[in-house]
Amino acid sequence: MDNWLTHQAFVAYAISCLILCGNLLFLWGYSGAVRGRVKSTPNVEDVAAFGGSLAEVDPPAVARVLRAHSNAQANIFPFVVVGLLYLLAGGNGGLATIVFGVFTAARLLHSLAYLGQWQPWRTVFYVIGALSTGVLMVNVVWLLVRAA
Repeated sequence: MDNWLTHQAFVAYAISCLILCGNLLFLWGYSGAVRGRVKSTPNVEDVAAFGGSLAEVDPPAVARVLRAHSNAQANIFPFVVVGLLYLLAGGNGGLATIVFGVFTAARLLHSLAYLGQWQPWRTVFYVIGALSTGVLMVNVVWLLVRAA
């Protein structure tokens, strides 16, 4: 079996996955930092351990980070699956590098725009990411049809 590290598409995919996981981990940790800053938690045991107040509803600052995190998860997961299908179907390395790079940049910028409340940029970056996933989907279908 070939070494996957010699395949341009795999390297681009792996780098994108690592960066996207880093984005999710950042948002995860940042939600805790914001929660600590506003001293609000939905868990009784956290109030006992760290102080602050118990809240049934997240404060706006916490809710924004959680929405950014949820949006990132909802968009990154399909991209990772479709990207893997593209690799396994033998997709072109040059196209992979471009599409994986564009999607990754768009998702990072989307997270920043979401946290910074930057419209219309948040929507622009979302659309760029969604189009990137769509491009991969069309190419996977094309590769599968050609192989049949």
